[in-house]
Amino acid sequence: MVSVQSKSVWMKRQQCPCGDWKCFVTYEGNTDEGSVGSQLIKNDLGPTETMVSPYVGMVFKSDDEAFEYYGSFARNNGFSIRKERSRLSPQLGVYKRDFVCYRSGFAPPRKKQAGELQRERKSVRCGCDAKMYLSKEVVDGDSQWFVVQFSNVHNHELLEDDQVRLLPAYRKIHEADQERILLLSKAGFPINRIAKVLEQEKGIQGGQLSFLERDVRNFIQNRKKVVQENDALLTEKRENDTMDVLAACRANKEADPFFVYDVAFDENDKVENVAWSFGDSIHAFDMFGDVVYFDSTYSSMEYGMLFGAWFGIDNHGKVLFFGCALMQDETPQSLAWSLQAFLRFMKGRYPQTIITDIDPGLREAIRSEMPNTKHVISFHNIQPRMSCWFSPPLGPRFSLFKYEFEELCQLETTDEFEFRWNQMVSNFELNSDKHIILLFSLRMSWSLPYIRGWFLARMDSPSYWKSLDVILKEVIKTQTCLRGLLEQTGLLSSNYRMKSHDQTQYMHLKTCLPIEEHARSVLTPFAFDRAQQEMVLTLQYAASEMANGSYLVHHFKKVDGERLVIWIPEDEQIHCSCKEFESTGILCRHALRVLLFKNYFQLPSKYLLNRWRQESSLFCYNGESNIKMKDDWYKEFHSLTGNLFSEAMLTKERFDFVHRELTKEIARLTSQVRDMPAGDEGVTAVTLSPTNAL
Repeated sequence: MVSVQSKSVWMKRQQCPCGDWKCFVTYEGNTDEGSVGSQLIKNDLGPTETMVSPYVGMVFKSDDEAFEYYGSFARNNGFSIRKERSRLSPQLGVYKRDFVCYRSGFAPPRKKQAGELQRERKSVRCGCDAKMYLSKEVVDGDSQWFVVQFSNVHNHELLEDDQVRLLPAYRKIHEADQERILLLSKAGFPINRIAKVLEQEKGIQGGQLSFLERDVRNFIQNRKKVVQENDALLTEKRENDTMDVLAACRANKEADPFFVYDVAFDENDKVENVAWSFGDSIHAFDMFGDVVYFDSTYSSMEYGMLFGAWFGIDNHGKVLFFGCALMQDETPQSLAWSLQAFLRFMKGRYPQTIITDIDPGLREAIRSEMPNTKHVISFHNIQPRMSCWFSPPLGPRFSLFKYEFEELCQLETTDEFEFRWNQMVSNFELNSDKHIILLFSLRMSWSLPYIRGWFLARMDSPSYWKSLDVILKEVIKTQTCLRGLLEQTGLLSSNYRMKSHDQTQYMHLKTCLPIEEHARSVLTPFAFDRAQQEMVLTLQYAASEMANGSYLVHHFKKVDGERLVIWIPEDEQIHCSCKEFESTGILCRHALRVLLFKNYFQLPSKYLLNRWRQESSLFCYNGESNIKMKDDWYKEFHSLTGNLFSEAMLTKERFDFVHRELTKEIARLTSQVRDMPAGDEGVTAVTLSPTNAL
């Protein structure tokens, strides 16, 4: 068992809100991957294996290897062993080892103190002579251990496998089981219930654990004593480290007037919560604070503190860091304080949408402190729990359930969702399942039919969550003290400004529609990529005008799935029933189809949101000035290579020659261009004649 002071461990909190038990992932030191605390642990009680009996002259590399081998032999033959005697010499160190049967020798009589009442316990020792003696010799400079005596004659009955596993020597609680036992004990589980949970997780029958309930009880009692001894040291360390963080905040404030922090003290004037943010983060929030994600899934196992952080997304799809907090607990009061501090940092500006994990306390705090902010529970944080929640009751049917569940969450209407949900729950007999009940009660915060139209700024994309997970692990995993979090988040905030953000991605036109070229000149490559996808799809849709001036837009192949688009010409308003624009800030294919029907050559300015425009970037962006130049050069290069390709494909001899020579020439040109100085001037207008160039 690793001592709590030996290394800094952060636990990824994935607590079951029903109060059952926690499923968690820990990140220790510099490890890149977590070890799943709720994983099934293979039972070490396998079938009896045939082993070669030890014999005189048998050689081992070490006495530990010999003891392990003899122990395995004993396990398979119905007894256990212990270390008896060892002999030491100045030249060889320990050079003799005696291993004996656990019933060897006789227990010495215990002397009673005057007036002491002692319960007589029968000793298991009966003078058994089974043994294995070893002697160490140095052969060619290497130490080797030889068996010099061996006897497997017992004067007692040997045990069957289901009995021998209960001997004290084999009733070991592995480290992973120790962590689980402590976690369940802390959650208030009684000893017998802890044993049942472990049996269920391992998939074994009752009473088949490698240890007994009394071993669990003894382990918990011993750990409580150790924890009590460590609590005083940990409390002192936590207080010192939180004061160190507070001192670092004061120093940062003196060096940077835009740095902000807040601190809360308890009734004993001890630091309870600390929150901070940086000038760059506040500036970023001013521009992109319409949607925030509050991550509170990590807590320090060493300090017992919760780490919460606010993130966003910029107009290039990059993760933004807005601020963070360290809290002594995860009560609604602490979470509410952290939200209040965040709003103070951001000058009272409320986000339009806040995304969080499933956390009843956090939900209550948001409802209290941000009553007008849309609260979305991330489906990204729900998915990892599906197996833990539903695999045990469903067994082999879990895969089918998961497929139906994910399909159901993408439905169009809330009525259809609730109808299909009831069908699914009934088919899988989950009507009384607490997790199903919990998810349904929160459906208006996580299910797509309910949150469609809530602005998420594309923060629900898998690529965003992947980038965010990488950043959080980098911030968390290497921290050995709380001050390290302050320093790491400072780097996270300033690195965004210091990065060059080389947005050289060039988006080729795919439709040749004027509105596509207009969108490319205004939007960042990240936003234009989504807009262009919708524009390409408009070519597969038809628009039918209705009597009231609205439009029905439908796919040329699909019979169902029509979308209603409302067009208000007076102020160029367009609304689609799919609510894509309300969710992402990018016009959908259906609305674009109507604009094309109306012969629009440019998108209305109101549908090119500032948060997706090039000029809204937190760094200089000169993409628009280079677009025409890039178009000209692209056409020239395309013409050059097109002519060469046409000539080369006439014969295989031509193709082989062009392929060989072009490979060498491109390598030469690339090397030469890289050696040329890079200037700030734009490319001068050069007109080439493709036919003369070849």
